[in-house]
Amino acid sequence: MESVVILSAVRTPIGKLGGVLSGLNAVQLGSVVADEAIKRAAISPTQIEQVIFGNVLQAGSGQNVARQIERAVNIPDTSTAMTINQVCGSGLKAVRLGQAAIMMGDADVVLVGGTESMSNAPFIAPHVRFGHKFGQVPFYDSAEHDGLEDAFSKKPMGITAENVADQFHVSRETQDAFSLQSHQKAVAARDSGNFKAEIVPVKVGDSFVHDDEAIRDNTSMEALANLKPVFKENGTVTAGNAAGLNDGASALILMKESRATELGLPYLAKITGYAEVGINPDIMGYAPYYAITKLAQKMNHPVADFNRVEINEAFASQSAAVIRDLKLDAAKVNVNGGAIALGHPLGDSGARILTTLIHNLINDNLQTGVASLCIGGGMGIAMAISR
Repeated sequence: MESVVILSAVRTPIGKLGGVLSGLNAVQLGSVVADEAIKRAAISPTQIEQVIFGNVLQAGSGQNVARQIERAVNIPDTSTAMTINQVCGSGLKAVRLGQAAIMMGDADVVLVGGTESMSNAPFIAPHVRFGHKFGQVPFYDSAEHDGLEDAFSKKPMGITAENVADQFHVSRETQDAFSLQSHQKAVAARDSGNFKAEIVPVKVGDSFVHDDEAIRDNTSMEALANLKPVFKENGTVTAGNAAGLNDGASALILMKESRATELGLPYLAKITGYAEVGINPDIMGYAPYYAITKLAQKMNHPVADFNRVEINEAFASQSAAVIRDLKLDAAKVNVNGGAIALGHPLGDSGARILTTLIHNLINDNLQTGVASLCIGGGMGIAMAISR
């Protein structure tokens, strides 16, 4: 089958819930990165045959977010578009689906990515369509119900992180230390300019947003230790050692390798492997351990031999457990910080960590990497690339 290459990979800065990007919806955020990805790939919108975007909190966004993005960046109406929801894995699954379309001969050029505006997720009033006779009308938060609550236990994702901490013996101190390091690495990366190549500044009002909003410059072990557990009495998961609620988008241009060669287009990376797994939803955060293990076995490529690894930091407990149990060199993992510092816009995160991984490899002149995420509902996903 035809090899698939990545011509461009970009992302927005990541905003806080109700923060600097909250005035832009998922379509607007996705359109910013889609437009820039096309420009950086040095192709015409008319060459794109499919658009696939991950987006989790779709309520109120209108029909097919990907199709709206497609038309916003002047891709012809003859192209097709699909919005997919695999919770936190959505953005990376969009890349996989784009790769598959090219490998199967359905397209030569595909725009893929992820977008999420958690700030614009609506509150919903169920059971009122046919009238409400008396009393209070109950509302629920679609961000919580559709994105952050386990569909089976009806408990918040934070409880699954507590389960991982208990079952895999990850202490509060370990989680807080992991979180501190995430912020410290992100601060260093921002201040040294390591994010500049991957971030597209976003115009908000009369100015531009250039940097991730959630990075905390001056956090400390003492400050983290003073935070109370959020999800469980005497628990270990706090607001400081978990990813936040965020807004952001990422986009990549995929092309059949032979087509890129024919057109004389340089590429950033080649997709070399993929795996996904299912596990018990109660410990969903541990799934990257199995996804990366499966990927390495499929590729006959030892996990330790990847030059860089990006693991989405949904929670410090699960990230620390996965890194420890895979026996990864911590110096290779999330070298510019992860979601605990940068943020976790649900449908965007898979495409975001792949974008960051690509630029990490370029910045450090390295060859191979793997990106992996846990997925609410008990799944894991992993993708390998090479330069």
